[in-house]
Amino acid sequence: MGSTSARTNEGLGRRDLIKRSAALGLITVPTMSFLSACASSDSGGDKKVTKGTKSANNPLGINETAPLDMVLFDGGFGTQYAKDANALYSKAHPKSKVHFSSTQKIQSELQPRFNGGTPPDLIDNSGAEQMDMGVLVGKNQLTDLTPLLDAPSVDDPSKKVRDTLRPGIVEMGQYDGEPCWIFNYAYTVYGVWYSQTALDKLEVEYPKTWDEMLSVCAKAKKKGIAGWTYAGKYPYYIPFSLYPFIGKIGGREVLDKIDNLEPNAWKDPAVKAGFDAYYELFKKGYILKGTPGMDHIQSQTAWTGGKALFIPNGSWVENEASKTTPKDFQMKVGAPSSLDSSDKLPFGTLWASGGEPFIVPAKAKNPLAGMEQLRIMLSEASSKNFTSKVKSLSALNGGTDGLSLSTALQSGIDALKAAGTNVLNPRLQDWYVKLQKEQIGVSVLGEMMAGRMTPAEAVKKCQAYADAAAKDQSIKHYKHQ
Repeated sequence: MGSTSARTNEGLGRRDLIKRSAALGLITVPTMSFLSACASSDSGGDKKVTKGTKSANNPLGINETAPLDMVLFDGGFGTQYAKDANALYSKAHPKSKVHFSSTQKIQSELQPRFNGGTPPDLIDNSGAEQMDMGVLVGKNQLTDLTPLLDAPSVDDPSKKVRDTLRPGIVEMGQYDGEPCWIFNYAYTVYGVWYSQTALDKLEVEYPKTWDEMLSVCAKAKKKGIAGWTYAGKYPYYIPFSLYPFIGKIGGREVLDKIDNLEPNAWKDPAVKAGFDAYYELFKKGYILKGTPGMDHIQSQTAWTGGKALFIPNGSWVENEASKTTPKDFQMKVGAPSSLDSSDKLPFGTLWASGGEPFIVPAKAKNPLAGMEQLRIMLSEASSKNFTSKVKSLSALNGGTDGLSLSTALQSGIDALKAAGTNVLNPRLQDWYVKLQKEQIGVSVLGEMMAGRMTPAEAVKKCQAYADAAAKDQSIKHYKHQ
């Protein structure tokens, strides 16, 4: 995400013709104070269990009689896939009892256990109260997962686990290069989600250019349908389509500079162009009325109810919105529209990366068991079960053979194929959670999309927040290698 040359003014691109004026839940617990507390707590807790003997059936050498303690985030993917994986673990290691629990309040429920030095062996660190990954890594709170990556895979012991994974999964878990601290089990396709049925009724195709996007929204408005909605209470969903849009306009180096907290990164012309375009959705009245007050479920329900055509989201939305989605909805995902012909990257460029991050705490009593459960989850059987149950790709490369895929899942696979090498992976949301969610998401994008801040003001504010984060010595800083 290096330097960007000044954009040329050859021809009249859309941004020259019009000077436009533009997974989750709010973190409710002060992340820094929590992690400072657990980082300073070296006392308490039981010692780690003794290791077992390595064998073909136990390549990590787990203690076969020691229990596994696992806590899962109960969100868009539900809990059944994990319970099924627990059953496979118990079958492979019948003397090792599994203690499984799930919660939506990861941070507040696990804080006392971190503070007391007795965290679980495996945590799905996701959702509204996700613990700040960058801080966890910086405070040495996590176990290096290299033993898992180097272990033989369940289905083909001649292959290491790392050689069975989708592109970018290992890198997503790395902060400043090796080792790997976090394992993202799901593979998420982010973008602009829509109903093919709704577009067919309007007799339009998915808009490949921003002019087409505005034209489709105008046509929908005449029929009493909004162009867009989004999670107004949690506007850090907006970047799921806005960040790859910016990367498409200015090139992936623009996003790299933003991730690196480089001076003036947000002042790149591509950022302003992207903000201007999204702000135009507000100005033209193409955003569903009441959206700024909606949470993710309410906005998704309005969307599946046909009140809006488009919503920025990740591929978990299919499962999360399944109860309100009509049978004939034909849910699909689209890559960001092209702004104009001078975009640096072609149409099809999108954001896709690992999601649903699992961690093994440094003070876990039985860390090898946590890794063994992940190894089992990366078997073809467990991966296919995950995909069937939650309608999402897993980190296992392939793993969909023989499955009957929904339109949403198939469209995600098709989108990845169309993107080719033009898959972007902004890291701001993993490296600097507070900056991405509370500051840029809520305080800037939420305000701009509600019409309470202009794109120029938004750019200025984003840069100010990024500069403050860059100067903050209490947090660890990361850079693209």
